[in-house]
Amino acid sequence: MTFSHKSVLLEECVEALNVKPDGIYVDCTAGGGGHSKAILDKLSGNGLLVAIDKDEDALKACRERLQGDNVKLVHSDFKNLTQVLDSLGIDKVDGILADLGVSSYQIDTPERGFSYMASEAPLDMRMDRESSLTAKEVVNTYSEAELIKIIRDYGEEKFAKSIVKSIVTERQKSAIETCGQLVALIDKSVPRHLKSGHPAKRTFQALRIEVNKELDGLEKFVADAVDRLNPDGRLAVITFHSLEDRAVKHSFQDLATDCICPPNLPVCVCNHKAKGVALTKKPILPSKQEQLSNPRSQSAKLRAFVKK
Repeated sequence: MTFSHKSVLLEECVEALNVKPDGIYVDCTAGGGGHSKAILDKLSGNGLLVAIDKDEDALKACRERLQGDNVKLVHSDFKNLTQVLDSLGIDKVDGILADLGVSSYQIDTPERGFSYMASEAPLDMRMDRESSLTAKEVVNTYSEAELIKIIRDYGEEKFAKSIVKSIVTERQKSAIETCGQLVALIDKSVPRHLKSGHPAKRTFQALRIEVNKELDGLEKFVADAVDRLNPDGRLAVITFHSLEDRAVKHSFQDLATDCICPPNLPVCVCNHKAKGVALTKKPILPSKQEQLSNPRSQSAKLRAFVKK
C-alpha cells in the first residue's frame, strides 16, 4: 500500500513557522512528507530540513518525496529531538513542527491495527513497529484497574468500567486478538440509546495513546524544542485530542511566564524567565473547506510559539 496522507493545516503551519530560505527546520513527525515538502520548497540551497519519524514506512515515503542534499532523514521518536540534533551536530534551529496525529496510511492499513473498522485486523496500534508493546498485550494483560484508568482518562470514555468488565470476562475464556473482537465487546457495553458516533472510537484512542506513550514527555518535548530554537525561532504543534492540546497550551503558558511561583509567596524564588510568546491565544482550526475535503482534520488544532 502506498503511504498516503493528507497534511492537515498545511498552509497554516508553513505560515506559523515563517520559513526563512537559509534557515534550519525540523519536522519531528514527517509522516508522508507533506509538511516537510512544503517547508523544503521554501528553502534555498543553504537551508536545511531535518525530517524525523518513528515509522519506517513513513521514512520510505519521505525518501522518495524529499530529494536534495539539504534534507536529513532520521528514524526516531519526536521526543528524542535533543538527541537527534546533537547526533547531527546541530545546536540551534529556526523552526520546529510536530504533527501529533496518526497518519491516514496507518489508519487505512488493516495490519497496523489502528482502525475499529478493520474487523479482522490484529490489535496492534504501534506507530513504531520495532517497539514491543501492542494493543493486544494491553487488552489481555493489564489489570482491570489499569484498563479502566486508561480508557477513562485517555479516551474520556464514561462507560470505561462497563467496557473493561466485558473485556476481563472475555479474556478469561480466550485472548482478545482482533479489532473486531474488541469492537463487539465495546458495542455491547455501551447503552444503545446513549451511543454517539462509533462506540469504539474513544477506547481505541485510549489504547493507541497507551501503546505509543503519546502523552509521556509531551510537555518536556515542548520545553526541549523551545530551548533548541534560535531567537525569533518558532515551534508549531498540531494536536488531535483535548489531552494533547491541553498539555501544549499549558506548556506554552509556562514558557511565556516570568514567574511560576505559587501566588501566596511574597517574593519570587523560582528564577523562571519567559522564553517567548505564544502566537496563538486560541488554536488555529482547519477551514470548513478543509474539514469537508478531509474529515479526519476536523479535530485538529494548531498552536505556535515564538522564542525571544
